[in-house]
Amino acid sequence: MIRINLLPHREAKRKQKQAAFIAMLVLGGLLGVAVVLLVGGWNASRIAIQEQRNAVLATENAALDKTIKDIATLKEEINALKSRQQAVEDLQGDRNQPVYLFDELVRQMPEGVYLKSFEQNGQKVILNGYAQSQERVAELLRNLSGNSPWLERPELTEVKAAALTQNKVIRKAVEFTLAVSIKRPPSEEADDGKGKAPPAAIARAGGSTP
Repeated sequence: MIRINLLPHREAKRKQKQAAFIAMLVLGGLLGVAVVLLVGGWNASRIAIQEQRNAVLATENAALDKTIKDIATLKEEINALKSRQQAVEDLQGDRNQPVYLFDELVRQMPEGVYLKSFEQNGQKVILNGYAQSQERVAELLRNLSGNSPWLERPELTEVKAAALTQNKVIRKAVEFTLAVSIKRPPSEEADDGKGKAPPAAIARAGGSTP
């Protein structure tokens, strides 16, 4: 016996397919939303972690900047202290310089040379005096350039003929002006290990009269 289905089965299948399709769409949408939420949450967590790292780096950079500023300030203070120490050492070494200068001039002054004046300007001394001859002036220059532990680099700036009157007698002489630099000898030679100046024959600082 042949059975004939007179129900609208095609319409029913079509509705089933539509329902399945809608269900798949809804499921796909839910899955998409879930994936988006998961990816967004993961990205947000990574961003938060990176922001924390950036904050830590910023804090460390600020601390390093402060340390660098402190080091720069410390270096400036050290340089200032070194400058003060050098100034004190220079003052300590120069306090007996006039005594040494007098003594050295006496030692290096040849016979026949007379100083009428000298002037110190910093580490340079200007000598003005008379000599019996130009040979005496040349001898003085040699003594100051090679034999003196305290004086160096003499420069003759002027030499000219002059006449001196002594006991109503006019004598010919040579007037000269020269500049010489002061140098610091080794400390053991300068203070003899005790900070004392060598004996200075100040009375002879003028040399001998030509």
